[in-house]
Amino acid sequence: MNYLFWPRRCPHCQQARGRRVWLVEFSGLVVSIWMWLAPPENLGYWLGMIIWIFFGVVTIIDLEHRLILHPISLIGAGLGLAIGIYLHGTTATLLGGVAGFGMMFLLYGLGILFMRISSRMRGQPVEEDALGYGDVNLSGVLGLMLGWPGILAGLTIAILLGGLVSLIYLLVTLATRRYRAFTAIPYGPFLIAAAIALLFFRGYLLANL
Repeated sequence: MNYLFWPRRCPHCQQARGRRVWLVEFSGLVVSIWMWLAPPENLGYWLGMIIWIFFGVVTIIDLEHRLILHPISLIGAGLGLAIGIYLHGTTATLLGGVAGFGMMFLLYGLGILFMRISSRMRGQPVEEDALGYGDVNLSGVLGLMLGWPGILAGLTIAILLGGLVSLIYLLVTLATRRYRAFTAIPYGPFLIAAAIALLFFRGYLLANL
């Protein structure tokens, strides 16, 4: 009831709803209307909205806390398995999940190695992780959704997006003299953006690329 009627305050601490709440609700309404008028191919309105809600939860938590929680990954695995089998069949779904998890796990291991070498060269420990294990789990979930070989395109798009945004961030921080080495950037939103492009805009991408 607190979300429907004024004043919109937390019933426990009486804190007013922040700007993020309004932004999430407005964007959710826009996405809902868009998906109702133009439901994504092979997904439809309801399944499409469930996927968007899951993606939204992952993105918000990762942006605010740089975490992808294991319970959310477990829910995503069940959701991804069901969606993947529905879209691609069992074999392609399982292969996609294994490939997504395996390739990102390899990058995760290389990131740990890179940080250890960097710490040794700098003579001081580097506390940030090059890649979080939550990103590994999320890649497995998205691999289930995208199937094989769709996960290859998903990871490629995510890596390109992440590299582009990191480059822009680097240039801006250097120009404003705010650069700090080993600043962590949440990687989950890039994986989510790639999955959205392939799940909801696949037809447009195939027609224009």
